[in-house]
Amino acid sequence: MEAPPVTVMPVTGGTINMMEYLLQGSVLDQALESLLHRLRGLCDNMEPETFTDHELVYLLKGQQGNPFILRARRSLSHPTAPWHLRYLGQPEVGDKSRHALVRNCVDVAASHSLPEFLNEMGFRMDHEFVANGHIFRKGAMKIVVSKLSRILVPGNTENTERLSLSYLVELSVLAPAGQDTVSEDMRNFAEQLKPLVQLEKIDPSKQRH
Repeated sequence: MEAPPVTVMPVTGGTINMMEYLLQGSVLDQALESLLHRLRGLCDNMEPETFTDHELVYLLKGQQGNPFILRARRSLSHPTAPWHLRYLGQPEVGDKSRHALVRNCVDVAASHSLPEFLNEMGFRMDHEFVANGHIFRKGAMKIVVSKLSRILVPGNTENTERLSLSYLVELSVLAPAGQDTVSEDMRNFAEQLKPLVQLEKIDPSKQRH
């Protein structure tokens, strides 16, 4: 398999320069229905998309510094759909007044032989998990409410155990670099979800998943 072309992402000035703006929070299982009800009233799609995905996180350790991390994800609800390969850069530490975490993001579709390709390239699978839940949309914003489960037997997505008694809530926007006004829109939307969920600017380097 050839490396998936990275030019399928929207381009700015001839180079890929898409940024992910992100806010995260969590809601206890017993509050899920209240949150979904609120989101149905606020978002463009009254009925959310549902998903069940299997994600594998691969590391490539260099001679020095932090390992290079790639995420391979496939849909368990739509097995014939392409895999997705995702690279997420380190969070930007610039403007402290930004209301959202900002990081570079590259997401490309790939064939089903993606895991074999990554192994051939020298990557090692570090961990894997199953995520299932709901996707809402409000303009350019995407709101994902998901339950994460650890895989007990490597590769066996039928044998899982829930990681917690809560759902992960993520509010994100993909935009070209410099579009920092989107973080203000995100903050305003997040305010409408209080007190059901507190969406915050969280450093993902301090999280395992």
